[in-house]
Amino acid sequence: MLKKEIKKFDILSLAIGAIIGTGAFLLPGTMFLQAGMLNSIIAILTGGFIMVGIEKNYGYLLKKFPVAGGEYAFAYDAFGWKHALVCGWFLTLAYLSLVPFNATGLGFVAGFVAPGLLKVGYLYTIAGSSIYLGELGIAIFALCFFAYLNVKGVKLASNFQNIMVMLLVGIVFLFLSLAIAKVGIHNPYTTTFLNGQSVNLPNILMILSIAPMLFVGFDCIPQVAEELNFEAEEASKLAIFSIFIGALIYCSILFFTSFGVTLKDITSGNISWATGYTVEYYFGKIGLWSLALALFSAIIAGINGFYMASSRLLFAMARGKILPDFFGELDPKYHTPKNAILFILAISLIAPWFGRNVLSWIVGTSSVGASIGYLYTSLSSYKLYKEEYGKIYLPSVFGSVAGVIFLMLLLIPGLKSSLSFASTIIVVAWGILGYSFYKFYDLKVIHYSREELDELILNRDKDGNFKEK
Repeated sequence: MLKKEIKKFDILSLAIGAIIGTGAFLLPGTMFLQAGMLNSIIAILTGGFIMVGIEKNYGYLLKKFPVAGGEYAFAYDAFGWKHALVCGWFLTLAYLSLVPFNATGLGFVAGFVAPGLLKVGYLYTIAGSSIYLGELGIAIFALCFFAYLNVKGVKLASNFQNIMVMLLVGIVFLFLSLAIAKVGIHNPYTTTFLNGQSVNLPNILMILSIAPMLFVGFDCIPQVAEELNFEAEEASKLAIFSIFIGALIYCSILFFTSFGVTLKDITSGNISWATGYTVEYYFGKIGLWSLALALFSAIIAGINGFYMASSRLLFAMARGKILPDFFGELDPKYHTPKNAILFILAISLIAPWFGRNVLSWIVGTSSVGASIGYLYTSLSSYKLYKEEYGKIYLPSVFGSVAGVIFLMLLLIPGLKSSLSFASTIIVVAWGILGYSFYKFYDLKVIHYSREELDELILNRDKDGNFKEK
């Protein structure tokens, strides 16, 4: 049994820390400003609005099923265990892939703040990215350290998360305020983006297509629902607030970045880290080190948050006999899903060996997994709400349509938003791994009755009543 140790501030820190990771600091220069400042802001705000609509489905379902597993449990009750396996497995991909995504960002930060510091022990070059032992070492250390921290207990991990998120949010808004006070909103740099780029629907859709990845984090809350020491209704309000804060931080960093670089700088590709360049331009090395601290906090919060979410999801699926029992074993001392955490560590340790290219690959794969989770949650909400109240729940229709659109933007070939070849390979490989569990492993789920599975997955007795733990 998982302990109820997570407080309101812990859950807010978990969600914000998961939403705001490496991408918030790197994507302004590599993707957002290239697509157009206004286009990206429109897409981010639209994405945030869509996520709030989708979250209403989470709020409804979380009150019905305050158990670990979230979307997986919702899909099980609405559509059965096979759909739950598909939903849970691909949602795990969304969470798990963002663990190494954040870890590989540590080498990037070190390389910008202290050039050459980790460029030691050259190993090889892959797809134009040079792999060094120093950069590998720091990523591997971070992955192992936070695996250990999560095995030790959720309370310790949550306390660390709270500190990192407070640093992150504080530094971001401090920089934005100082920059506006120093040069004003109407400055020659930002003007190049406003005058040189027009509102463009394909570019807006390109950014909107990765909104599931940008905002994945608010949906981490259902994964730890079993460990909350407060009501599920309050958790839903915190999730909506985390989406609002996430959208605000994305737009703030994007807007601030435009204060120190021009459109020509971005399109030429001569600046490796646009946000870092802007900070150093205005605030010197002290500012750069402060920004590095904010990014470090975001990276650490992201690694920690997605370790927590993905391990709880695997644990819940194993407890429901949909995955092998190995994933459901708890540490005898700390009562944490130790084997699930170690599995996430093992998979995550693969990514750093592919260098920084993995960052762009993971953006697409995580968006696919999150979109599948959002779609299943919305469809489950539609079905269960109609059964309970005899009428249609509008947020469920909205969320279902949004989930389908997100998947179309990612999976239809030829679009600006389509998955890259490498991202497609990762998604297919993950699907094959999940299918192998279903096809070749003797899953115990087939030997259990519906009533027994309800008790294991939903903590519901034979009369359909929720069992208090």
